[in-house]
Amino acid sequence: MLTAAPWSSTGCAPAEHLDGPIGSDGHAVAVDEPDDEEGEGPAAGEASFTTREITRDLAYPMRIVWGPDGHLWLTERTSKQVVRVRPQDGLRTPAVTVTEAFQSGGQDGVLGLALHPDLLQGKGRDYVYVSYTYDVDPGAAVDRRTKIRRYTYDPATETLGSPLDVIAGLPGSDDHNSARLLFGIDQKLYYTVGDQGNNQFGRKCLSIRAQELPTAADVAAQDWAKYAGKILRLNLDGSIPGDNPQIAGARSHVYSYGHRNPQGLTFGLGGMLYANEHGPKSDDELNVILPGKNYGWPHVAGYQDDQAYTYDNWSASSPDSCESLWWNDYTPPPSVPRQQESAFSHPDFEEPLLTFFTVPSGYNYFDPACGFLQYICWPTIAPSSLHYYPAGNGNPAEAGIPGWGNSLLMTTLKKGALYRVKLSTNGESVVGEPVVLFKTTNRYRDLAMSPDRRTLYVITDTAGNTSGPTGGATTALENPGAILEFKYTDSN
Repeated sequence: MLTAAPWSSTGCAPAEHLDGPIGSDGHAVAVDEPDDEEGEGPAAGEASFTTREITRDLAYPMRIVWGPDGHLWLTERTSKQVVRVRPQDGLRTPAVTVTEAFQSGGQDGVLGLALHPDLLQGKGRDYVYVSYTYDVDPGAAVDRRTKIRRYTYDPATETLGSPLDVIAGLPGSDDHNSARLLFGIDQKLYYTVGDQGNNQFGRKCLSIRAQELPTAADVAAQDWAKYAGKILRLNLDGSIPGDNPQIAGARSHVYSYGHRNPQGLTFGLGGMLYANEHGPKSDDELNVILPGKNYGWPHVAGYQDDQAYTYDNWSASSPDSCESLWWNDYTPPPSVPRQQESAFSHPDFEEPLLTFFTVPSGYNYFDPACGFLQYICWPTIAPSSLHYYPAGNGNPAEAGIPGWGNSLLMTTLKKGALYRVKLSTNGESVVGEPVVLFKTTNRYRDLAMSPDRRTLYVITDTAGNTSGPTGGATTALENPGAILEFKYTDSN
């Protein structure tokens, strides 16, 4: 269990390795931060933090946001609630229960959350946006879709009401929903939709639609089925922005496509948009998102290098039907078509900024240390959120942590850590190696920052599999369903 204690930043994990240097206590050895490039001066040394667990036993928290009321706002996926938590003492105040939300025990339920910038500013726009899965089939069968709904916050009752559906009928699944909802600096809503977990496990016979694009007829019929594997850009009323990219002859909500499971989305310097996403068995990606660009999935994972990945299309199995096959995560049956990355060609293809991690062909994915939980030992970190850490603007109240300016912060599920990725001055490349911070035996789902950016709040999954403290895999989480506070004290 994580309790109030001094904490030092953990060491740097080079991109070609899975973990940073580990000390005898199971935590990574501290190292100096790299020099800052935005005029904040070099980091004085190792950053120190105090830590505490604010609360625990949350119902699978999915998204956490710092609110203008000084509370932490979060969604609980399985309780179907939006909850406000007072960081000083962990007091919880439910704001709304989304009774229409459908939750099966999978990765569905109440998901995304975005606060309107004018919330509690006296401008009559006290709006909160929430996404969730729901069942459109009135019978026994389940037909999931996803909806984005706008609520109005009443500070007198501390509750959300006046629900208004922004958009309905988006793809929904029990896997790979992605569901990062972001209020853009351009007054638009951005939303990530994963590939729904198709072409693997129990959904192996469902085709991946990340390369399929909506037609003008689809848009006219408000048929959003081809939005799987996309990043969307919407007007606040759910309509299609007139300056969205026109792709394959049609303008829709689609901003970019060819994504697998983009769970992180953030704006950086100059409005540059970044996303991260889960790779299959390697090549988690960090991407710069450009309008109309194709990010390659499922034909390409990570860089287009023909390394350790082929597109094995189970849904196209012939002559043996997909339904007759047993799932195999390593070697598909001969009837399943296999395609090298180099066979894919598209004029709008965009390679990632960085991968976690690219490995060579012939890499042995099987590690006996992980037993039946092999995916925990695969060379991925499972990035679950993404946040931009800006450079200081001269305001002492927003000075932040020395050396952290112009970085991307990524929480991870498998490694129970925060990765800090330093960006170049123009934000178009990465400087140095990622730094691994706050390593614990947890599944980190998302983070929020205090206004001065010196306190970070991380939410953890209530249950699940993660990396063990000394290697391998474990289900014994240190802080299940918790909010962990990491407060910067100084640089030694």
